[in-house]
Amino acid sequence: MLHQITYISTARPGLSLSDVEAILARSRRNNRQTGITGLLIFDKVRFLQVIEGRLPDIEATFLRIAVDPRHRAVVRLSQRQIDAREFGQWAMASHVVDEAGSAADLVGQVDALTETLPDPNLRATLRSFARIRGAA
Repeated sequence: MLHQITYISTARPGLSLSDVEAILARSRRNNRQTGITGLLIFDKVRFLQVIEGRLPDIEATFLRIAVDPRHRAVVRLSQRQIDAREFGQWAMASHVVDEAGSAADLVGQVDALTETLPDPNLRATLRSFARIRGAA
């Protein structure tokens, strides 16, 4: 039985892109060991992440994130049971907006990463997150 958690959080002030790259590297390594797959989007201010796998594994991962001082205001947006992985074998696909990244880049990348997601609500959540930055 697989489960999926989607959450949003605010990055602590001063979090650098190299900090985010370090988070991704460690997440990918840990996720491969525990069988977690998913997607992380970072827009220089907020994280939006989906993690999926066995319930004990994603709950433990979510709890580590919730107490990580690099995250503030961690909010679980959804949790659900899934029949199959929606992020295939991605240990952690990602899109991180760098200093040169534009809102259009974020929207295009997130649209491409979510094109094949079977759940329209999850696809809409991820795509809306990308578009909010463009409207700000």
